[in-house]
Amino acid sequence: MQLPEGLRRESMPRHVAVIMDGNSRWARQRGLLTPSGHEAGLRSMKEFIKLCLQWGIKVVTVFAFSIDNWTRPKEEVDIVMTLIENLLKSGLDDFIREGTRVSIIGDTSRVPESLQRTICEIQEMTRENSKFHFIMAISYSGTYDLVEACKSVAQKVRDGVIQVEEINESVVQHELETKCSEFPCPDLLIRTSGEVRISNFLLWQSAYSELFFAKALVL
Repeated sequence: MQLPEGLRRESMPRHVAVIMDGNSRWARQRGLLTPSGHEAGLRSMKEFIKLCLQWGIKVVTVFAFSIDNWTRPKEEVDIVMTLIENLLKSGLDDFIREGTRVSIIGDTSRVPESLQRTICEIQEMTRENSKFHFIMAISYSGTYDLVEACKSVAQKVRDGVIQVEEINESVVQHELETKCSEFPCPDLLIRTSGEVRISNFLLWQSAYSELFFAKALVL
């Protein structure tokens, strides 16, 4: 597909990360209930992923649900979990046909068992795909990621696997959920809704990312 005027294929980012925000406000502005906003957000995300595939972007990471979101009303959380599970299930054929690998990062032990099973199945069935990599962050936070990485490094020191003097950036990166050697760090991080902050998302990985804050409430 030809790129829009002004974009050059050689200058396209390899990895784009997205903080999805503003779904509830989008719904309120239209006199709709909150679930309608989340549905609109997922529809926009699917269109965004299609564009990334067409434009040659290799990796997209989407912040779909943060650890902080567990404090929201249970009814809203249940709806979001169901929407995510339906998205993954309904997209399986497309993932396989388009050569998309799907990876989920975050504390998935907290999500419903049915979604846990879907995550395991989708990741296993798409593991060998290499044309495009779709990473979804569910029950994720950057600080949680870093703390768990530190625990893992400390355990390896205690077990004698590595020495304190051997700890460097590469060692820490390998213990992050994104395993930066496997998933390249994002070149571009986009946040919708007009908020100018990254909200505890990919704190280590986005150290050198270009940041773009869009006023739109959904992608």
